[in-house]
Amino acid sequence: MPGKRSPMRQIREILRLHHEVHLGERQIAAICLVGKGTVQRYLQRAAAVGLAWPLPEDLDDAQLEKLLFPPAPAPAGARPLPDFTKVHHELKSNHSVTLQLLWEEYKESQPGGINYSWFCEQYRDWTRHLDVVLRQEHRAGEKMFVDHAGDTIPVINPATGETRPAYVFVAVLGASNYTYSEATWTRDLTDWISSHTRSLQFFEGAPKLVVPDQWRAGVSRPCYWEPELNRTYQDWALHNGVAIVPARPRHARDKAKVEQGVLLTQRWVVAALRHRQFFSLGQLNEAIRELVDKLNRKPFRKLPGSRIELYEKLDRPALARLPNQSYVFAQWKKIRVGLDYHVEVEGHHYSTPYQLVGQQIEVRYTASLVEIICRGKRVASHPRSSQVPGYSTEPSHRSKSHQRYLEWNPTRLLEWAGTVGLFTVRFVEGLLTHHPHPEAGFRAGMGLRPLVREYGETRVEAACTRAVRYKLYRLANVRSILTSGLDQQALPQLVPATPPVEHGNIRGADYYAAPAVKEVAR
Repeated sequence: MPGKRSPMRQIREILRLHHEVHLGERQIAAICLVGKGTVQRYLQRAAAVGLAWPLPEDLDDAQLEKLLFPPAPAPAGARPLPDFTKVHHELKSNHSVTLQLLWEEYKESQPGGINYSWFCEQYRDWTRHLDVVLRQEHRAGEKMFVDHAGDTIPVINPATGETRPAYVFVAVLGASNYTYSEATWTRDLTDWISSHTRSLQFFEGAPKLVVPDQWRAGVSRPCYWEPELNRTYQDWALHNGVAIVPARPRHARDKAKVEQGVLLTQRWVVAALRHRQFFSLGQLNEAIRELVDKLNRKPFRKLPGSRIELYEKLDRPALARLPNQSYVFAQWKKIRVGLDYHVEVEGHHYSTPYQLVGQQIEVRYTASLVEIICRGKRVASHPRSSQVPGYSTEPSHRSKSHQRYLEWNPTRLLEWAGTVGLFTVRFVEGLLTHHPHPEAGFRAGMGLRPLVREYGETRVEAACTRAVRYKLYRLANVRSILTSGLDQQALPQLVPATPPVEHGNIRGADYYAAPAVKEVAR
């Protein structure tokens, strides 16, 4: 199924590489790990339905999939096997032909044929797989290779005398071998992305492709065939208009340029600094810049010129212009929306539209902004908050019933009670006063509103009168009075109490603030 084998994100990337980066179909196929015919088919489908780049902002992944891949009836009939002799001949006669392309041609002639995985398995059983070594040719402005040097450089803390290792990042342009290097405290995602950004600023332009190793900072799921990039790394590539092609594990030929650049950096930079002491990262980077500049100006041994001369002649004119604004570091997180329609980001909770409860969404967050994305479409954004624990809630994200409930407050509740009757007001005041927490009393007072709708204002006022008379400040008491019909019975009359017996050991009535009253039944 196209949606399963080629996710919408991959299709968006194919369209971007074609329209924005202007790569050829073969290059796009290599980057996205699909057949050239697949790339052609996606581009043809997009053109057939009138999709232009950039895609509309309101076009989410579900709409894109429905537009490009309308439902089709399942194929029926027999499942004939292909002619593997012809397949093998096609592969040997033309190295541009792939199994993916041959399988697609087979499926066009035999719609009910076997699927791609079985096709490959049957062919491997039929013949041995031949590994073809490809000699790479680097065109101007096409590739930037990145890696870390194997050796670190110690930096001394002047306050404590302790040493801390600094890692050396290296970036090399493919055509000119022009090299950039810097030291960072870590090799984590933050420093990895920051080093890439400073590399592009040093080269004064962006190449078409970036070739890293399958380092965990940039590749979240390493794989020989289809590595999955970290979303922040992919976000950085999208911002700068480049494509990222991780090298295959244990294939040094995929990144021979940076391997050579790392070797030269270790010889001409790291080794040259082995006898020097550094007391800050800035001091170390200043020394690295001087030695890297010397390396770039050093004449080639077997070729005329130097790295900087080739850079000015080949790479620099071919590099794409950098965006006006530098990339803002952003992290991504997959999370499922809770029942309170909030998602948690580093201890703080941010609201989403209540319709997303239970769905898995993506959160992109920077130092100042939190964006909530569902199926490729931004559905909410909040200013980043450092309050932990805390909540940032957009009122429009609540359901209508929740919004109506939150519009009420104790003052408005008392005003509403006044429209019912005086003793309803006194009952609500008693709820707010006698409950251990005002919020609990307020919620109990809100429970009078459905009772008014069910029994009417007159009966609720009578029930509240009886509850106030007996000081029964609980909503359950009013409900019980209404259910039993006590509100429709006359209240007992209050009469003065029997005069007290006078005795020297008994306190008189003057001892109390008010004369005692006693309630007797008629």
